[in-house]
Amino acid sequence: MTPTTATAAELLVAQLESYGVEYVFGTCGHTNIALLDALGRSPIEFVIARHEQAAAHAADGYARASGKPGVVLMHVGPGMMNGVTGVATAALDSVPLIAIAGDIPSYFHGRHPHQEVNLHADADQTAIYRPFVKRAWHVHRAEDLARFTERAFWTATSGRPGAVLLNVPMDLFSRPVPAASYPLPIAEALPALPADAAARIAARLAGAERPLLYIGGGLRGRTGSLLEIAEHLDIPIVHSLMAKGTVREDHPLLLGMPGFWGLKTTNDYARHADVVLALATRFAETDASSWDPSYTWDFSDSALIQIDIDPAEIGRNYPVELGAVADVGLALEAIAAEVRRTPAVARPALREEIRASRAELFADARERGRSDRFPLRPERILADLRDALPADAVLVTDVGWNKNGVAQCYALPDEGRFITPGGASTMGFGPAAAVGVQIAQPDRTVVALVGDGGMSAQLPAVPMAVERGAPVLFVVMNNRAHGTIADLQAANYGVSYGCEFTGPDGRPYSPDFAAYGRACGADGYTVGAPEDLLAALAEAVRNRRPAVLDVPMVNEPVPTPGHWNIKDIYQGVFPEAHTPAPTT
Repeated sequence: MTPTTATAAELLVAQLESYGVEYVFGTCGHTNIALLDALGRSPIEFVIARHEQAAAHAADGYARASGKPGVVLMHVGPGMMNGVTGVATAALDSVPLIAIAGDIPSYFHGRHPHQEVNLHADADQTAIYRPFVKRAWHVHRAEDLARFTERAFWTATSGRPGAVLLNVPMDLFSRPVPAASYPLPIAEALPALPADAAARIAARLAGAERPLLYIGGGLRGRTGSLLEIAEHLDIPIVHSLMAKGTVREDHPLLLGMPGFWGLKTTNDYARHADVVLALATRFAETDASSWDPSYTWDFSDSALIQIDIDPAEIGRNYPVELGAVADVGLALEAIAAEVRRTPAVARPALREEIRASRAELFADARERGRSDRFPLRPERILADLRDALPADAVLVTDVGWNKNGVAQCYALPDEGRFITPGGASTMGFGPAAAVGVQIAQPDRTVVALVGDGGMSAQLPAVPMAVERGAPVLFVVMNNRAHGTIADLQAANYGVSYGCEFTGPDGRPYSPDFAAYGRACGADGYTVGAPEDLLAALAEAVRNRRPAVLDVPMVNEPVPTPGHWNIKDIYQGVFPEAHTPAPTT
């Protein structure tokens, strides 16, 4: 029972409990220990992350896996600045995250007390977060904390989800305040697609010669009506990086991913489609080959219909014939109802083309995965993972081969899940995010598939997993380099200076990640021969303990059938749109 008067920290904890919060991820500091003290007397568990970026990534992973908002607690100044990368990653991937930061005492504002962010302007640490959070609140009165907390949870979870910041001067946590009730609204009235718009869209799809459905990450878990439309009209489906796994990999109408890492077949179909229905996607540069119409999307002689919950995304990167701000699930239901009134369409030749293209993709990857070269080829690592992991395993990737290779050529089982940092492409996301995923779904096998650069960036994830008893498998694809960038530099400049890790003797260098895992209390496996990986994976899955697998890997570039504009820049070629007009 909530007392009629208590400290603001105690009432905040009671409010978090009422909102169903089970975990708060974070680090301690002198500005937030009053809140930690109150948390210690509640059923909410505090997950010590040792670093604020790790805390934010873990809260992010928890939110993605559980469907609930993540909560991260940070300290003033350097603490909340450490958390910027993690909170921004969640924000750019539309993940609901509530960041709570302690601040300097309210009555010392601007005097530059210990750790205040104040040098050339009056202190305002919320300004650091404002470019990417949906809203930042700076609490000036303890009486306002409960109301702002309700607003923070509502804002983070409604419309297009995202991250928010609740900034609280430390003295306000300790001030007594009367209890106030701010329950969250029970349900949101989601915007539906008007009936006339649904009819127009259905008619355009039914009358098109080369229609295409393009889905983004906002569609996850709501594919019933999408598949009804696709199968009734025989319309192929492409997915963004963030939407991998939304439609099962073996669906006969799934073309795959477009853009940098998309198949040529996928990019060609996208470029020549006459009507494209884009759903909950922002046409990111990676999925659009740097928006070059020669490679992926070309709307000069075709129609784009775009549906998104966020009006800012409608027409952001391509002009639309019809744009609708609507909940994508409700919109698809309305369109499917109209499509059912139209004659069914059969495109057997298209289905065969898709089947052959997808079969070749996975067969080629599997063939490369049979290689006994050592260090291992990346496809061998992916093949062994596919063979060793349960079908419902969750792959949480970092950036580089682990993300791009899985997105392109890993045949994700229907029950499986792929989680990756798409918007910010954040190195260091995978290890800590996987711990959050495992806490949210303790019975599943969760793998942090990361490079040695990403693992080095978030070493605190291993002791966090050990302390929580979270049996995450940290699989380190170790090429002793920031491999993707090393390949990019070598391809364009002939060298890879500053990208490869070397010891004082000039030889390739890498920490012993397996030994680090054992030092933290996890299991550690060093893969020393091609056959070792499958055996180590099988044992680690069986043991259900945190484990670090150090897997030597050759540095090979990910195939990129699409286009990335930066390669032109390296060669001194610049798009006309960015070239200043000549002066007269």
